[in-house]
Amino acid sequence: MITEISLEHFKSWKRIAGVRLAPITGFFGTNSSGKTSILQWLLMLKQTVESSDRQQVLNFGDERDPVQLGSFRDVVHSHTKPGNLSWTLSWTLPDELRVEDPQRRKSLLFSGNLVRFSCEIHEEATRIKVTRMQYDLGEGHFIYKAKEGKSGFSLSANGTEGFQFKRIHGRAWDLPAPVKCYGFPDQVNSYYQNAGFLPDLQLAFENKMARTYYLGPLREYPQRQYTWAGSQPADMGRRGERVIDAILAARDRDVKISRGKGRPKLSIEEYAAHWLKELRLIDSFSVAPVAPGSNLYQVHVRKTAGAADVLITDVGFGISQILPVIVLCYYVPTGSTIILEQPEIHLHPSVQAGLADVFIDAIKVRKIQIILESHSEHLLLRLQRRIAEEAEGFNADDIALYFCDYKEDESLVVPLKLDPLGNIHNWPKDFFGDELGERAAMTRAQMQRRKEPA
Repeated sequence: MITEISLEHFKSWKRIAGVRLAPITGFFGTNSSGKTSILQWLLMLKQTVESSDRQQVLNFGDERDPVQLGSFRDVVHSHTKPGNLSWTLSWTLPDELRVEDPQRRKSLLFSGNLVRFSCEIHEEATRIKVTRMQYDLGEGHFIYKAKEGKSGFSLSANGTEGFQFKRIHGRAWDLPAPVKCYGFPDQVNSYYQNAGFLPDLQLAFENKMARTYYLGPLREYPQRQYTWAGSQPADMGRRGERVIDAILAARDRDVKISRGKGRPKLSIEEYAAHWLKELRLIDSFSVAPVAPGSNLYQVHVRKTAGAADVLITDVGFGISQILPVIVLCYYVPTGSTIILEQPEIHLHPSVQAGLADVFIDAIKVRKIQIILESHSEHLLLRLQRRIAEEAEGFNADDIALYFCDYKEDESLVVPLKLDPLGNIHNWPKDFFGDELGERAAMTRAQMQRRKEPA
């Protein structure tokens, strides 16, 4: 799970310092306040990891990627030239990472299940370069930085008494630039006797990004039939276009999800049907081939218990919009991070509120993390209510909420102070609009009209 982020000079953000992330993290705020930019930064790191170009410092994306950010000039705050960009990302590992001393058997150098990665990028002429990157594990800090006024990079360690990187005897060749923005070049292992653990830190970052999934705010229209040729998608796609593929792939692998002691396991299809019924959208849901042995499938739903069986295209649009959100939460591997933009889009207020229950169940059952950007007051209020009720053991530690605003040419983030009873103590003015002001204005207008002659 990603536990904390800091970010400087990215788009509208001049500086974000030490923002805590929880199993459910919500960013709220006005339009163009910078909420989406935080998610885009994480997605930029993900697509950089997935890029095949080892020399590309950052992958700003094209039509195949989750985000298309243009160029370095487009993402640097205020388009400053020369531009600088820096960040710190902390996350927990599923298992403790232990680093043993290669020169002394059974001697532990470092250990921990919290890793921190920091990076600084600087623009030079027409290109960008990493000037410093650092990984932290336990008390160990491992720094790879450009030499001042010279070519090449240096490798150093601090924070742990007595440990220093030991160079192999021979000519002291310069170390080259990092791989992408996060990787140690192969020469590090060739030039140093005791740097063999550094690729483990790099791999931990790659694994965290690989297990980060995204679903955008604009989702595909439902179809009357779907073709499945046995594909095993990693996620739902940016627009949820792979949701039926995912359901069929999970069915083919006979994936069952444990819901806890004494509760029957459910397939992903059954889980989706359960939540669609729980949210009072439909009574039943199933995916079936149009004929035995066919690779064409149709999604059948029944609005109420006594209603006729119809295709998903013949019922409300909201079902097709929420289905990828639900399936994604139960399809991705345990421990994954899911990034959601406006998961409530096209949904009735009562269903928006119900999404909170889906998310709470998913973080408890699947141990996943959900980072979302939303405008939904109903979703937020249900989360607050569940904290007060301590539903499924859900409490204020399981959630981090932020209000984003834009003032004086930069975005600002305000942590919402949530108490153990679900109350927000620093509710921003007009957070979800001025409801009291609207009602007062309507009352004044009504009184004025009553005074007017018929």
